[in-house]
Amino acid sequence: MQDNTDLDEIWFVVSPQNPFKKQKSLLHEFDRLKMVELAIADHFYFRASDVEFHMPRPSYTIDTLTVLADKYPQHQFKLIIGGDNLTHFCKWKNYEQILEYFGLYVYPRPGSHPEFSHPNVKFVEAPLMDISATFIRESIKNGHSVKYLLPQPVEDYIRDKKLFV
Repeated sequence: MQDNTDLDEIWFVVSPQNPFKKQKSLLHEFDRLKMVELAIADHFYFRASDVEFHMPRPSYTIDTLTVLADKYPQHQFKLIIGGDNLTHFCKWKNYEQILEYFGLYVYPRPGSHPEFSHPNVKFVEAPLMDISATFIRESIKNGHSVKYLLPQPVEDYIRDKKLFV
């Protein structure tokens, strides 16, 4: 993604509670943050953020972007989403403000061909990868190898903590 855009850094914001997901279906936020940190440890232009850990729940993207912009005025923030999320983007809280003040980068997803036109939306040219978090969780749960789907430190962390079993 970073190689296919004009972005200088990519920040991975771990959300304690996504308003579209049931809380009980999520791993603890500290486990998810640790896995992100392990996954990106070798990439100097990637950064893990726990900013939403200190915000009201559920977390809304517009609020997170506003907090980040206020806290780090030297940066210009954009939102990266998958093409599958763009289909429902108009249901997000204050999506118009996200578009106007921040903008989107849309990563292609298999089977997703969203029709969306806005000057602050950029579609990224990148290879399609038909791998989802659900597929990885189910593979682990069923005892299948995820060797080429996750960085080794993340796989080790999941196995050591017996997550998704």
